[in-house]
Amino acid sequence: MNRLSKITSRAETSSLKLPHTDPEIHSALIHRLLLHLSAAGVQHRPLVIVCIGTDRSTGDCLGPLVGTSLARYQTSMFHLYGTLDEPVHAMNLEDTLNSIYTRFDNPFIIGIDACLGQSSSVGSIQISDGPLKPGAGVHKELPPVGDIHVTGIVNVGGFMEYFVLQNTRLSLVMRLSEIISDCVFTGIKEWSRSIRLAAQD
Repeated sequence: MNRLSKITSRAETSSLKLPHTDPEIHSALIHRLLLHLSAAGVQHRPLVIVCIGTDRSTGDCLGPLVGTSLARYQTSMFHLYGTLDEPVHAMNLEDTLNSIYTRFDNPFIIGIDACLGQSSSVGSIQISDGPLKPGAGVHKELPPVGDIHVTGIVNVGGFMEYFVLQNTRLSLVMRLSEIISDCVFTGIKEWSRSIRLAAQD
């Protein structure tokens, strides 16, 4: 059994949420990303990462920070949208998605965004099947994004969400972005390696 088969045969892939302080978070997130990629059978689909948010809000800059970190790899393994210099946000999200679907045939999209949650979940990172719903935490109606999505819970939701996002600790957002970007890149790199090895069998 090759590495790709081992990955594909693992348990269900619906959702995983871990605090960023968990010592096993890197290996757990990478493994779960591999499960999602394997279950979706994306070998022949263009891989697109959409990092959503804006640098005008501390809590909402998680996505652009992740995108900026991923852009530094300058890799052909995936196509990237959403950085600090060129953010994807509420005003251009629909146009960005239209551009992606025009440019790529049947892309597999990974959506990345910040979100608000319960106080016990602040600082957690979640990877889940299906699209994320950007803007839901601040009651905005925006198009869903992603075949799977990764979110970082940056603060508490439920009350004065805009104010909460503006007053989120940058240190937490930076730490979450570092973990997410590292795990996403490492997971995709391992996935690409598995595809190459499977082709040689």
